Amino acid sequence: MSPPPPPPSPSRGRIRPWLVVGDLVLAAMWVCAGALVKLAVYGVLGLGGRPEADAAKVALSLVYMFFFAWLEGLTGGASYNPLTVLAGALASRGGPSLYLFTVFVRIPAQVLGSILGVKLIRTALPNVGKGARLSVGVHHGALAEGLATFMVVMVSVTLKKKEMKGFFMKTWISSIWKMTFHILSSDITGGIMNPASAFAWAYARGDHTTFDHLLVYWLAPLQATLLGVWIVTYLTKPKNIKEQEEDESKTKKE
Repeated sequence: MSPPPPPPSPSRGRIRPWLVVGDLVLAAMWVCAGALVKLAVYGVLGLGGRPEADAAKVALSLVYMFFFAWLEGLTGGASYNPLTVLAGALASRGGPSLYLFTVFVRIPAQVLGSILGVKLIRTALPNVGKGARLSVGVHHGALAEGLATFMVVMVSVTLKKKEMKGFFMKTWISSIWKMTFHILSSDITGGIMNPASAFAWAYARGDHTTFDHLLVYWLAPLQATLLGVWIVTYLTKPKNIKEQEEDESKTKKE
């Protein structure tokens, strides 16, 4: 007989209202950090159009990704990305109450925080830019953003389910994976993979309600997140549970 699965941790799958404040603050800080990196690379360092620009962006981005990963741990799970909290809620099997709390409280807080962050950075530094835009057809963009999100979610959820020890290694794998797909899709959709951040910049430009924005930066990554979580959950399910579900399905057919 195989041993029973370990009990879930006390914080897993539980509603924690205080995370809403952390979500809002981290979302605002995230959009500011991304804008400051671009300003530093293209403005301060003057690397626009040079091969060194991508290397500098990756190096600076890895630094602040480690910083935000540390903040997430410090706050007990606050996040700047709606896809992260949605994937966490789905993977934890917290029930309808957790899903509703995530969709109607935490994600709106992240969107609001991102909007405030964009307003703040544009007020302080007017030449910071207007954010990434879709540079291809809407269906091509939706496919690119969805595929990039799917691959990132697969790795992120797997790392959480495996409960890999070691902050550095876990964050390093996740950050390198995210940066890889960000670079691959940056010339197509901006490689955002963050609906709150994309919405904030689109809101500042005034095109946040267009069909292209909603499909590429909301619907595609959300569907990719659901699919990614489902696949990882199925593949990492304990063997005895899989066999039990197969037996139940056979019994129903008979």
